[in-house]
Amino acid sequence: MEDDDGIRAHFPLSFGKKSKSQTPIESIHNATRRPTTGIDGSQSSSSLHTNNKNKDTPFPSLSSSSKSWLNSLQKNPKPSTVSDDDVAIGPPRPPPSYDSIDGEDDAMIGPPRPMPAEDDDDEDDDDEPIIGPPRPPLGSDSEEDFSDGEQEVQHRIPLSNEIVLKGHTKVVSALAIDHSGSRVLSGSYDYSIRMYDFQGMNARLESFRQLEPSEGHQVRSLSWSPSADRFLCVTGSAQAKIFDRDGLTLGEFVKGDMYIRDLKNTKGHITGLTCGEWHPKTKETILTSSEDGSLRIWDVNDFTSQKQVIKPKLVKHGRVPVNTCAWDREGKSIAGGIGDGSIQIWGIKPGWGSRPDIYVPNAHSDEITGLKFSSDGRTLLSRSFDCTLKVWDLRQMKTVLKSFEDLPNHYSQTNVAFSPDEQLLLTGTSVERDSTTGGLLCLFDREKLELVSKVGISPTCSVVQCGWHPKLNQIFATAGDKHQGGTHVLYDPTLSTRGALVCVARAPRRKSVDDFQAEPVIHNPHALPLFRDQPSRKRQREKMLKDPLKSHKPEAPMNGPGFGGRVGVTKGSLLTQYLLKQGGMIKETWMDEDPREAILKYADVAKKDPKFIAPAYAETQPNTVFAESDSEEEDK
Repeated sequence: MEDDDGIRAHFPLSFGKKSKSQTPIESIHNATRRPTTGIDGSQSSSSLHTNNKNKDTPFPSLSSSSKSWLNSLQKNPKPSTVSDDDVAIGPPRPPPSYDSIDGEDDAMIGPPRPMPAEDDDDEDDDDEPIIGPPRPPLGSDSEEDFSDGEQEVQHRIPLSNEIVLKGHTKVVSALAIDHSGSRVLSGSYDYSIRMYDFQGMNARLESFRQLEPSEGHQVRSLSWSPSADRFLCVTGSAQAKIFDRDGLTLGEFVKGDMYIRDLKNTKGHITGLTCGEWHPKTKETILTSSEDGSLRIWDVNDFTSQKQVIKPKLVKHGRVPVNTCAWDREGKSIAGGIGDGSIQIWGIKPGWGSRPDIYVPNAHSDEITGLKFSSDGRTLLSRSFDCTLKVWDLRQMKTVLKSFEDLPNHYSQTNVAFSPDEQLLLTGTSVERDSTTGGLLCLFDREKLELVSKVGISPTCSVVQCGWHPKLNQIFATAGDKHQGGTHVLYDPTLSTRGALVCVARAPRRKSVDDFQAEPVIHNPHALPLFRDQPSRKRQREKMLKDPLKSHKPEAPMNGPGFGGRVGVTKGSLLTQYLLKQGGMIKETWMDEDPREAILKYADVAKKDPKFIAPAYAETQPNTVFAESDSEEEDK
């Protein structure tokens, strides 16, 4: 290679094949970097809404004590002992979110990386290189400020970078990532599903297919099959649909008869669906819940009827909607969140029915929006409209282990999820009218049952669905409002693999000459008047007959009083009639005459000379007998 470079030096720069200039991967990830957020999530970057209020401040996303500490570093910088020839230890430090000035004013944004473990003798040695800015002194107030950063390092939460999968015009209410992490499905209140493929997507982050499964119905739930070759779509209609991996419709389940009172006798749901989930082990079985107050187990090979109908236990007679449903990891139990706030769990065993094995009345004070089993089958998470997230021990369901309060929830699809190691709990919050915090992604410790971090996702959009993919090590959070929606993907280049890392580093393909398409010009000489065929005589004659001027057709009498100098029929169609009526020479007597008297004046003539009806009944007509008046006898 050195010899080639020496030979190339004797030739001009334009000689030979040039290598394409490639953008460094650090600068690519720098474009998607998020500012560090505090425990309240007040400062956050959002691709849906750009916040430029703190653009002029050097450290917009740090606390006051952290800012003062970093400002002191700027004013009194210590000379760096790291030379250009030194080898960097560990992964490279992430570049700052804002343009830093080379030299003495160079500062590090965010908490420092943890120092590598060294002996005390090595730390006192001045010849050793210092990696990153020095730690703050022990016992100072800045330790509390960086406690949140230390927790993130401890749990290895990928929060440094963020991309947004856009395309929806309303809030994204459904999310599904296949098991390999290559394809993402997002459903929205705009009635559409968008399909994203990380392997075929570039930095534009565009979906490769858009579907509308049920016209005019919101998408409420999406679920991949265990083999990821099909997915289930649940909308606001009464019929769930099955699509293949490329978005082609494979079938639609039947709708039940709404006039049958007993839901066990109907072939399917009779009102809108609320949730649905594929069996975690069996690729032919799915579970759906509906507003009609039932859960149903289906076989995807038979779209005409269900396998099992589950009617939850109710305190009062009637129909209470089932808002959400979930399988456990082995597919041996089903949990249902009922509209009355109760949680009911059924164990699938021979001869099982609608009677629940576990019944927790009044688990929440409002409707339940999300349920999630842990993989060990000991913990159940529940999310509700009552702004709480509750942790339950399945071995002792009478009392709740922990209830996390002040988590606003305004969407019936707000879920709760586990981290891949199930040490953290995830859920989203909705934006309240008078609040300034925005939509947050809240993370809780499962063992300590305490809040770990609040991550700001969007200042004005609510966070509905969330998930942490185990293979990608990336966090997905859907957000939106009445006017826009998107899926936020949080990742860390040093912790995450594939997924967002693949598509962000892939630049859009440049347009070449072969991509140019000239607009075709269509010449149709017969459309010109010169080349048109002369119309036939018959058509000309028909056209002339329709024209009153050319056909000399007399004007028809006008209805009404008349206008434009013409006299209407109410005053006489002719001028003479009009004048005679106005002068009183033509008198219409029928308007002033009594119709009864006009008819009775012909009674004597009809009696003397009957012509039509009376002669036919003359022989058989009975004589009329009238009752004689008693008035003369009374007078006597």
